[in-house]
Amino acid sequence: MPEGLEAEIWRSEIETVVGRTVVDAWVDERVAPPGFVGLVVGARLEGVRRAGKIVLIDTDGPTIGLHFGMTGRVLVDGVSAIDRLQYSSSRDDAQWDRLRLFTDAAGMPAVRLNDPRRLGRVTLDPDVSALGVDIFAVTPARMRRALGERRQAIKTVLLDQAVVAGLGNMCADEVLWWAGIDPRRPACALDEPDVARLATAIRRRLPVMMRRGGSHRGTLSPMVRSTCPPCERDGYPLRRDTIGGRTAVWCPHHQR
Repeated sequence: MPEGLEAEIWRSEIETVVGRTVVDAWVDERVAPPGFVGLVVGARLEGVRRAGKIVLIDTDGPTIGLHFGMTGRVLVDGVSAIDRLQYSSSRDDAQWDRLRLFTDAAGMPAVRLNDPRRLGRVTLDPDVSALGVDIFAVTPARMRRALGERRQAIKTVLLDQAVVAGLGNMCADEVLWWAGIDPRRPACALDEPDVARLATAIRRRLPVMMRRGGSHRGTLSPMVRSTCPPCERDGYPLRRDTIGGRTAVWCPHHQR
């Protein structure tokens, strides 16, 4: 499912259409605000940003927000930088399109948002002010401030986009594994060395996963998550639990 890494990959791809003008558009009205098409047709695409898991396309009119839910993905000029999401369909079915932006009246859509489960959405001028520190801007000091005195499990807290914007389930498990932190520990119980290791894991490991292709390219890959083999670090069996309603895969030996 899309996390901040996937959103960053798509942000980079959408940059190739910056400078074009939207000559036509179509949107699934069930996942977009009223009047969307009329507000974006004729707009010039001026830039593209990412805020956590959200891609923001700036125009000389409104900013278009792409929210991917669990199965949404982007195709730019008919090509997707990520062919398939790990927990989604491998099909590219046009009936799953939720947005099409055309910059050539006779051509294919310049930008398509395709989402089989229709859990994503399209917004205009989304408010992202409540998002926490971005995954690529984490430092120990910022992490400490973000965690505060929260008593929930650290795994649950990391999934709160107001704490770290862009972390999803797989990436949270990955960085906790690298940092050697038990995902069940209360966030407020982490000491300064714990916080420093966690911030370092986020800063170092997530760029590696992104270069490999996304959030499913970590040590705790989907295959590892499904089979729970011996831990790559210490040989002890991995464990799969439910924490805060989400699946957590971790090593009870070196994650303390």
